[in-house]
Amino acid sequence: MKQIHVVAGVIRDARGRILLARRTEGRDLAGLWEFPGGKVEAGESPEDALIRELHEELGIQATVGASLIRVPQQYPGKRLLLDARHVEFDGVPEGLDGQALAWVPQGDLADYPMPPADVPVVAALTQPDRYLVTPAPGDDEAWLTSLADALAHGVRRVQLRARDVEARRWRGLVARAVALSRRVGAEVLLNGDIAQAREAGIGVHLRSAQLHDAALQASLDDMRAAGHAIAASCHDAGDLQRAEALGCSFVVLGPLQATASHPGQPGIGWDAFSGVREHVSLPIYAIGGLAPVDIADARTHGAQGIAAIRGLWPGGNA
Repeated sequence: MKQIHVVAGVIRDARGRILLARRTEGRDLAGLWEFPGGKVEAGESPEDALIRELHEELGIQATVGASLIRVPQQYPGKRLLLDARHVEFDGVPEGLDGQALAWVPQGDLADYPMPPADVPVVAALTQPDRYLVTPAPGDDEAWLTSLADALAHGVRRVQLRARDVEARRWRGLVARAVALSRRVGAEVLLNGDIAQAREAGIGVHLRSAQLHDAALQASLDDMRAAGHAIAASCHDAGDLQRAEALGCSFVVLGPLQATASHPGQPGIGWDAFSGVREHVSLPIYAIGGLAPVDIADARTHGAQGIAAIRGLWPGGNA
């Protein structure tokens, strides 16, 4: 299958808006919006290719900065690697190939229809790069204190997860955890229990087995209509494709490495992660033996970031 390396620029103006270009008629995916850039030619570095493409397409002089995310994506007849870089520029961008341009506030990027490979780039710009999965509570107050500490250290997306906790006790802990999270603007999802998630006014994180339960569709539609996030745990390409078909906001995929919570279960590794990720456009967190130090590596392989219990729980005591 043909392999294409495309490099794209995340270009901001003085107001922080991001530049999008609309694909012209006669091209694949015409009419969709994308981050400006183009193909890396033989013998060309990604940086040189992006400088050249932005000069040819927009008439600007670009300085290429840090990598944001590298997204492997499979299209009919080809495999594409979209390499998104932050860019500084001199000049006034113009659509020199007749393409429409739009300066878009970062929070509005998701409103623009895009090719599949560009969708994870938007998520990398607008959604958290870490997803905390809470351990089962021992002492309630200590558990809540640890959650507050994680939030104070920048966690902004949380999955409340507990097994074998008495229902009334768990309901109270969920209410208090949601209140703590909302004080700092963190998004909260509840593992598995759609009814309780709706009652608490938060999102739901589906277990992998739930992805294939057709009876849940109506409940998930109600969650989505109410504006609550739907996420899922995935282990293979079939799970990912089912999650995308259900309209999940994001997913986790793993385990990437062997973990203490799944002894004897080997991790899939980064190469397999990238190979599976290219079949969907969902934001995907890698999970399994990871910590914040792994976020840059995760982004290199197309991940939104990392999901973790021990790696994100204060003290790692999970």
